[in-house]
Amino acid sequence: MGAPRFPVLFVDVSLAEADLASAELFELGATGIEVRDGTTLEKGNAAGTGAEGETLIASFEDEAGARAALEALPEAWSPRFGEIVGDAWLDEYKKYFHPFLLCEGIVVRPPWEAYAAKGGEQVLTLEPGRAFGTGLHETTSLVADVLVAHSAELRGRTILDVGTGSGILALVALLLGAARARAIDVDADAVRVARENAEANGLLARVDASTTKVGEIAESYAVIVANIEASVLGPIMGELLARAEPGALVVLSGILASGVSSQVGDLLATYGACAHVETRVKGEWAALVLRAPGSGSGSGSGSGSGSGGGGD
Repeated sequence: MGAPRFPVLFVDVSLAEADLASAELFELGATGIEVRDGTTLEKGNAAGTGAEGETLIASFEDEAGARAALEALPEAWSPRFGEIVGDAWLDEYKKYFHPFLLCEGIVVRPPWEAYAAKGGEQVLTLEPGRAFGTGLHETTSLVADVLVAHSAELRGRTILDVGTGSGILALVALLLGAARARAIDVDADAVRVARENAEANGLLARVDASTTKVGEIAESYAVIVANIEASVLGPIMGELLARAEPGALVVLSGILASGVSSQVGDLLATYGACAHVETRVKGEWAALVLRAPGSGSGSGSGSGSGSGGGGD
């Protein structure tokens, strides 16, 4: 019996097209998408322009599905079929994943490397597997920075993490003092990975991870974070904000910095009851910090001008 073969499509897009391309690939049957850009392992080039962009690697259940999707994609994205032979590639990222400072006071380490915490540091052991969320991407570290800045609001409360991936943001919130975390994702594999990471850090009893859709949740939360593609975020914003307690902190990431000003305006026009606390920018990405209507604690610091610091 030969080595396993995994059918994939490679798609080159600009940063502005990445959300649209990802959504279209999922609609065409992709079961997962790996993003390669300047913040991960490689640089991609926007097709035909030479401009820096992203290369999306979409996996499919079978070759027929991949080739059908290939025919439906725009030629401008230079879509191409490929096969990854063997499963060694599943662990390829381990060569590049080492302990690093995610945000103030929290170091992320993979389980295959030891790390001795320095004064004031907490160590989060994380195995992302095939789920999004090593913490190396700006969209994740932006939200972690906001959670640190608003840690007073987290203490003793329950956070809702929408699109949890590896569970990294839910676990960061627990390390910062949250009592519990509700973590949801449409990907059952991601939910499994999030639970495994919670268990590895002794936090499983405080995490409720599932594939429950945000609109099916009955509870409300003092803090809500959503680090997901902007194209996915828009359609669920109403359901997401319906889960917010009065005055809740709502943090949205996965938004391109180049268009963030117009997106803030669009969001507030649609959900005008929310107050815009701040916009944080790191690299090509931005995170919006909003305040739900009503009387809330408002106790976190961090309402400020716009660019966040923190770990890579």
